[in-house]
Amino acid sequence: MSLRDLSARIGGGDVADVVVTGVTLDSRSVVPGDLYAALPGFNVHGARFLADAVAAGAVAVLTDADGLALAREQETLVPVVVVPDPRGVLGDVAAHVYGAPSEQLTMVGVTGTNGKTTTAYLVESALRANGQRTGLIGTVETRIGDEHIESVRTTPEATDLHAILAVMRERGVDACVMEVSSHALAMHRVDGVVYDVALFTNLSQDHLDFHSSMDDYFGAKASLFTPRRARAGVVCIDDAWGARLAAESGIPTTTLATRPGAAADWTVVEGGAGAFTLDQAATGASLSLVAHLPGHFNVANTALAALALLGIGLEPSSVEAAMAVAPDVPGRMEVVAPGGSDGPRCVVDFAHTPDAVDAALAALRPSTEGRLIAVLGAGGDRDRGKRPAMGAAAARQADVVVVTDDNPRSEDAAEIRSAVIAGAQEEVRGGTGRAFEIIDGGTRSSAIVEAIALAVVGTGESRPVDTVVVLGKGHEKGQEIHGVKHPFDDRDAVRAALAAVTSSGVSS
Repeated sequence: MSLRDLSARIGGGDVADVVVTGVTLDSRSVVPGDLYAALPGFNVHGARFLADAVAAGAVAVLTDADGLALAREQETLVPVVVVPDPRGVLGDVAAHVYGAPSEQLTMVGVTGTNGKTTTAYLVESALRANGQRTGLIGTVETRIGDEHIESVRTTPEATDLHAILAVMRERGVDACVMEVSSHALAMHRVDGVVYDVALFTNLSQDHLDFHSSMDDYFGAKASLFTPRRARAGVVCIDDAWGARLAAESGIPTTTLATRPGAAADWTVVEGGAGAFTLDQAATGASLSLVAHLPGHFNVANTALAALALLGIGLEPSSVEAAMAVAPDVPGRMEVVAPGGSDGPRCVVDFAHTPDAVDAALAALRPSTEGRLIAVLGAGGDRDRGKRPAMGAAAARQADVVVVTDDNPRSEDAAEIRSAVIAGAQEEVRGGTGRAFEIIDGGTRSSAIVEAIALAVVGTGESRPVDTVVVLGKGHEKGQEIHGVKHPFDDRDAVRAALAAVTSSGVSS
């Protein structure tokens, strides 16, 4: 693409013309022909790495006035495009450099506090079952057809996003399903994409280390439901935030409710064994669906996915058939061991907010014959206010709560555990808690072993089978401690603990 045309489009003025074939904001990933976006950062300006970018083959620079001054200091010899807010135009720039790939794909975006990953997998799985070639971008992975790439963050930077979409287009992908985080919306990562349909799951306390308030958090999510970002929306109005979003949405919006008596376009009527109907009040139309994953919240996720498929033009019968195929959702209510006479049922789930912890445990309670044993912690360098609330949620639902480390990051792990334990203890003192035992389990591996040892003691041919649910990390394959990411997968840790505990003869 012509740099001169690109600069004129974003108000960067006249510059020497060169051909730009790619865009990046990371000087370490520059390849010949790239436009290097030198952005102001939290600690250092990206323009300080101009020499490295140019040496790697950058043919031009996009930056602000401070970046221009740094470019002059370094006597940069490539054209420099200067705009007041380079991050604010980066999505548009990347979209145009890569030929607006999202316009040639069916785009589905999913936002909300909880349920983004599950809902995205449900939509993607159903589209594949319907015969489409799909792409997926989210917390767990990026999928381009049959290729799987582990994700670094929920939503990539705009430069990477449009490059990925361009690859999807080249490989014949028909539809891309994306998780869209509040960080991504606030930081312009999805600029240049207009979603055919945007989905909202729910909103509860999270990320208040980044957002100044719940209203600010809501505002970031709500920005997806504007003509700049989406053509149509589907909003679950089970919580007050969803109802507010539906009222304030700037695009045609379909509402969903899973609670009886709610005034919504579509409502859920639950049957048995996960089966439910989705009824449209205005026309009397209905869909017969099955929630393959346990929990009322997964009924909502399944219903949202079905309405997304309707929204992009699938016939109702095709939606029912496609949604009948069970999805594989890594780390979301994932059964690692089914349980039986020789050990407990073991489940791993990504729940890492108070509402998600409460919902996950409530979902497992009806199918738990014996005790419900929860293992959970809270992340360091993140919203501290949710830590005691997570402990309280666990104490309300579980019989035993084993508190452990999540990703302590730079914080003292014991202090984080103490905050979670304090919330659990306060809940029990209030008289509403089910937890009769709250344990500081220490490191994550030892906590998982302790929880499974407790459960194995309680099982056997004449005893009801316990459930152990390990919450917080789900699909993650590492644990960050003091700047070092150590290999760690809850699923592998559960399998190792089961083998160690059962071989030691604890259950005899």
